[in-house]
Amino acid sequence: MSTERDRTPIDPARRELIIGTAGVAASLAIPATVGFAAVSPRPASRSSPSTPGVDSMKTVTVKDGTKIFYKDWGTGQPIVFSHGWPLSSDDWDAQMLFFGQHGFRVIAHDRRGHGRSTQTWDGNEMNTYADDLATLLDRLDVRNAIVVGHSTGGGEISRYLGRHGTKRVAKAVLIGAVPPLMLKTDKNPGGLPISVFDAIRAGVVADRSKLYLDITLPFYGYNRPGAVVSEGVRQHFWFQGMLGGMKPHYDCIKAFSETDFTADLQKIDVPTLIMHGDDDQIVPIGASALMSARLVQKPTLEVYPGFSHGMCTVNADRINADLLAFIRS
Repeated sequence: MSTERDRTPIDPARRELIIGTAGVAASLAIPATVGFAAVSPRPASRSSPSTPGVDSMKTVTVKDGTKIFYKDWGTGQPIVFSHGWPLSSDDWDAQMLFFGQHGFRVIAHDRRGHGRSTQTWDGNEMNTYADDLATLLDRLDVRNAIVVGHSTGGGEISRYLGRHGTKRVAKAVLIGAVPPLMLKTDKNPGGLPISVFDAIRAGVVADRSKLYLDITLPFYGYNRPGAVVSEGVRQHFWFQGMLGGMKPHYDCIKAFSETDFTADLQKIDVPTLIMHGDDDQIVPIGASALMSARLVQKPTLEVYPGFSHGMCTVNADRINADLLAFIRS
């Protein structure tokens, strides 16, 4: 069953009260040093495959005409990364360089409406996100992949696995991920009230530039006493957010907060690593990781004391090392 390092699981209701409302609601008001392994350079990045539907600008065109931007670097077993809201594939810089240097093929895309992909009016919901990902993996003929999703990206890969199965996937990783359900309901009392997400929507409408800068503080734990703040990391988050479209970002709030991934998680039959910081102020651990670990078929749960939602950046050395150990296990 699941394993956990470092500490005893936290009571979901208590965590929701302590972290959830205080963290996400206050966020409407993310850094780190990243060490890269001293390894020999890998061969040059892969060139774009000459496959129908894949063009030389590293995009795939999906069935409704949307162009999905992606990066595809290195050679070896593929690791596919799915980013959080309102970011882009660039949020995986610390992981893509590390794993590319360690002999893996690394692939990451900009979700529709985010980053350099088409700024879509329609289709900004989990089923379409999952189908876009399926089209990308089919066009690139990805096999035996490790799929890794952070935050909203954890929902995207969960819905992908629920809708399309695990035929292309060897293992899955959920990091600070939104499943099974963020919204508080009668059946999910540990979730966050709708008012939290309404406030985020209001922030997008009123001044999304300010919202994206302000939210970096709880995202990376920069609002904690003694935190060393990186303005570079904050500006990188802001820049990624502002590259995306306002309408798809607005719609995505509903997608990541109100989608119930319970049935998707129950279908995941490959080894699944669930990584979550217990000081995650954006996605409360009690209503997410601790519940997801009970739903997937082959879970390993890793709880990181004091780590924030942005631990892939702030604590990249630790996260990369643990990811590598899981992939090689």
